[in-house]
Amino acid sequence: MEPVRILSGRGVPLDRSDVDTDQIIPSEWLKRVERTGFGRGLFSEWRDDASFILNQPDFHGARFLVAGPRFGTGSSREHAVWALMDYGFSAIIAPSFGDIFRNNASKQGLVTVVLRDDECAHLSRMLHSSPRVELTIDVERGLVEIPEVGFVAHFELNPITRERLLNGWDDIGITLLHEEQIAAHESHLRPTPLDTLRRHLM
Repeated sequence: MEPVRILSGRGVPLDRSDVDTDQIIPSEWLKRVERTGFGRGLFSEWRDDASFILNQPDFHGARFLVAGPRFGTGSSREHAVWALMDYGFSAIIAPSFGDIFRNNASKQGLVTVVLRDDECAHLSRMLHSSPRVELTIDVERGLVEIPEVGFVAHFELNPITRERLLNGWDDIGITLLHEEQIAAHESHLRPTPLDTLRRHLM
């Protein structure tokens, strides 16, 4: 996982609330064994509609998704995060998220930004009227900014999530931070019969 500090790019407004993980990536896509290629399945049922927001040329290449409340509810599938990131999104901005989805996102490097309802609504209106406007998300300072229009909004991150993102730590990386303590603990453990057998076989 790469460190995430400052992100810049365009946004796309998804004016829907209670978007669940089955809508983000339908169940038929869960048969894949790779972790890549899920972007093609992102919102696939909605993308059959030519008028769907992601099909509009003005929003192609957007890095941020501005959604309604309770984004990512439903099942615990990590595939929802994989699909969003594979499509090209690096952050989701919404008034609230499903807890499991938000936890999965933090472990993959997808930034989840919680802003007030009125701030999200304001962002959405701006993006509809000015699709080319550039947003900046500063993870370290906890800010969403659009300098050219003077928009600034503050967001909070769990301190552990913030450190994960800033340092690019996945679960393995966090475990390795305690490598010396783990080795010291293991050195005091009594050998099991299996350990003894392995030593004889080596």
